[in-house]
Amino acid sequence: MIKTRIKEFRARYDMSQEELAQKVGVRRETIGYLEKGRYNPSLVLAWKIAKLFDTTIEEIFTIDED
Repeated sequence: MIKTRIKEFRARYDMSQEELAQKVGVRRETIGYLEKGRYNPSLVLAWKIAKLFDTTIEEIFTIDED
């Protein structure tokens, strides 16, 4: 399962799910699913999110092997 810190980064940048979704070209629901761990992002989407937050993919997404 992939864990995400998107919510934390959104708070840091004072950004809503809707704003993030618009900036990376997905629906708001997709961001919600990512934050809840119900959806694994494509590499392209993960890269867009990381680039927007000026960080690495690994800072936002980690694999929980448990």
